Amino acid sequence: MILIYLLAILTVTQPMQLFDFSNNSDLNNWFVVDDGVMGGRSAGNLSISKEGHGVFSGDVSLENNGGFSSLRYSFEQKEIANFSVCKIRLRGDGKRYQFRVKQDRYNRYSYISYFETSGEWETIEIPLSSMYPTFRGRKLDMPNFPKKVLEEVTFLIGNKTAESFKLELDWIILE
Repeated sequence: MILIYLLAILTVTQPMQLFDFSNNSDLNNWFVVDDGVMGGRSAGNLSISKEGHGVFSGDVSLENNGGFSSLRYSFEQKEIANFSVCKIRLRGDGKRYQFRVKQDRYNRYSYISYFETSGEWETIEIPLSSMYPTFRGRKLDMPNFPKKVLEEVTFLIGNKTAESFKLELDWIILE
């Protein structure tokens, strides 16, 4: 009986840390991609706060058919079949954001989920299997995220309105 209990404990999957922001964070694999790639005028930025949190902030502009800013984190492909939820500790500004994932950073489509922020520090939970595929705002006729491998995560704001934004990030894990 003790052996069964020990085996059960050993087979529990430990959380996988995707990123933990701190004052010493290496941001080399984080990239801001704004609507300027399509002629827009939005401007996002990533910085580290005094407290050691990632701060994705800026302004979304609708000029020149713009309307989004995104923050992407690319990494070596990770096997994630044993995980079902992405947890993110963050503090937003009361606005709606998208969380996106890619199996391959070179795919043109992403799997997305929307989340609302409260203005307070909170931990949001996104079931990976609920993330659906989109390309340029259009839902694709494909299955939801298969959660086998992961190579990129993205935060995006694009609410069809000109607005300033600020999203503070503490950590991102898979469970």
